[in-house]
Amino acid sequence: MTTRAEKKNFATPDEVRIFPHGRVELVNVGGGTIGRLILEPGWRWSADVKPIAGTEWCEAPHFQYVLSGCVHVKMADGSEFDLKAGDVNTLPSGHDAWVVGDEPAVAIDWFGAVNYARAA
Repeated sequence: MTTRAEKKNFATPDEVRIFPHGRVELVNVGGGTIGRLILEPGWRWSADVKPIAGTEWCEAPHFQYVLSGCVHVKMADGSEFDLKAGDVNTLPSGHDAWVVGDEPAVAIDWFGAVNYARAA
């Protein structure tokens, strides 16, 4: 934690990383980086971000709150589940994911966004 008040807004992020079917907006605040993931219908990590990351699975661990939409997650161990609006989740390294339905999926990520969609 910092010793002074600080305020940022995703309307003016410090950095934006764009990839097919989505983007991550990053704000640096309080000594950390918070991300807003905006994933459009048709987005799939293994198709749209894997070529950037250069890894077999998403290796960015996440600690997120889902604002809207639905993302289906498949873990490297074979387990699968959906993340929907209102869900708070942690995802360890080793997963694929894709948007389900016609609504964009939007999530706030307090942990993994700093390395998301960045070349390994």
